[in-house]
Amino acid sequence: MTRETTEITLIGEDDSGVLAELTAALYDCDVELLELDQAVRDGTFRMNVRVDTDGMTVSQQTLREELQALGEEFDVDVRVRYPSSCDDQSIAVLVTKESHCLEALLEADEAGELGADIGVVIGNHDDLRPLAAEYDVPFHDVGDESGSPDEDQLLELLAEYDTDLVALARYIQILSPEVVFRYEDRIINVHPSLLPAFPGAAAYRQALEKGVRIAGVTAHYVTTDLDQGPIIAQRAFNVPADATEADLKARGQPLEAEALLEAIELHLEDELAVEDGRAELESPDRAATQLGAPAELDRANPEAPVDERESLVADDREGTAVADD
Repeated sequence: MTRETTEITLIGEDDSGVLAELTAALYDCDVELLELDQAVRDGTFRMNVRVDTDGMTVSQQTLREELQALGEEFDVDVRVRYPSSCDDQSIAVLVTKESHCLEALLEADEAGELGADIGVVIGNHDDLRPLAAEYDVPFHDVGDESGSPDEDQLLELLAEYDTDLVALARYIQILSPEVVFRYEDRIINVHPSLLPAFPGAAAYRQALEKGVRIAGVTAHYVTTDLDQGPIIAQRAFNVPADATEADLKARGQPLEAEALLEAIELHLEDELAVEDGRAELESPDRAATQLGAPAELDRANPEAPVDERESLVADDREGTAVADD
């Protein structure tokens, strides 16, 4: 979504009749319908509506209340996001036991660097409750004794705290398709590898086993395909010859926090557009953004030789072929 328009999201079990009532309500308020997208998965439908509210004849609060009343009538959840800065957005941070990413987000929030508020921390273990308490952020444990989360409770909490963005701060659980579907393009994870290499569990160990010379971390949008969502930001580091898994964690964890924070800030500022499975930057020349390795690496790369001799390059139009090593 671009924050120049208003986005309305409806989620429920049955969309019968709701579209007609929604469009009628928007028309009555002089709200222009710009774009509508619907999807259904396993009996749950999601409708994303983009509208122009610049010329509407009611207040923002009145429109929100009328649409929420409509949602209650049809038993659907209704969310209205008006064009503005990210200051009115709410983040839910999901955690397990590792504290470094959560601590970085809480510090950035307290310093006013995020803009949006961290409304709640949700864990599948109770270990990080004291850290959330230090920053006066509510904490809820939705895991059982083994850490398996109650996703019905998770969804209830996300709705209760009016969540706009879900940040997985080393949340060591796979979200169900139901959660991902409801918050599509609104869940950001950080994974300890340079995806698509080494998805899944124990990524640092996988890297060591393969003998990589360069490892790294990736912040990406979550999809139903494990660790395959659109990549937002990456960071890399050299792997010493005698490195252990603990060494890689020590090098990687600060970069995990940095990449996750970068991705969240870009999302909140509407600098990201997801198209064809890729996350593109709306302002590619944005000076403060580091999506990959630092600029110093470009200056360290050799400038030559490069393939500049056209006579040696395959010309498909002439039917010639050159082996591609």
